[in-house]
Amino acid sequence: MNKEIVAIGDIHGCVRTLKTLWNKLKPYKDATHVFVGDYIDRGPASREVVEFLLDVRYDRECVFLRGNHEQMLLDALKSNNVENWLYNGGDTTLRSYHNPKSVKDLPPAHLNFYKETKLYYETDNYFFVHAGAPPHQSIAESKADSESSHFYLWGREHLNAFEVPWEKTVIFGHTPRPYPIKKKMMIGIDTGCVYYELVYVK
Repeated sequence: MNKEIVAIGDIHGCVRTLKTLWNKLKPYKDATHVFVGDYIDRGPASREVVEFLLDVRYDRECVFLRGNHEQMLLDALKSNNVENWLYNGGDTTLRSYHNPKSVKDLPPAHLNFYKETKLYYETDNYFFVHAGAPPHQSIAESKADSESSHFYLWGREHLNAFEVPWEKTVIFGHTPRPYPIKKKMMIGIDTGCVYYELVYVK
């Protein structure tokens, strides 16, 4: 029997929403929980989100994928140029860490968490990724193509594709919609929780 899988969309610093969802998922505690990335930025509690995930990652089987926002943090860490990241919500993440002087000053355990995120996770029937998969090639071809990594983090062209040559259904976040995206061979699960949380906080 195949193991159940729970896919969790973009969190964006919404720790209250995350904790509420985690509790509601108790009946699925034996499932594999696949997070599709974007744990940080925009929402008020990025540090708390990562702390929570580090605390619970051994309670249930978890897979942490990388989102474009984690990639921007890692790029800022590597180059020490934070401008692009700050413009895209990194300022709220730094505030949650009490405004360190440098990205390098973030807690080592948190930096390791960001570095260890994966670009994709797959089963026999599903391919989990942050943004999506290139719509012009098969999943196998994408995995063999080094340029696909950028699409995994940023791509949206698949949303307008009439059909795709994928061997399995792609589960992704990245593109917020009021309701999940359900099309042939693709399911988008970013329902924009951060926008609701920000309204609630205000």
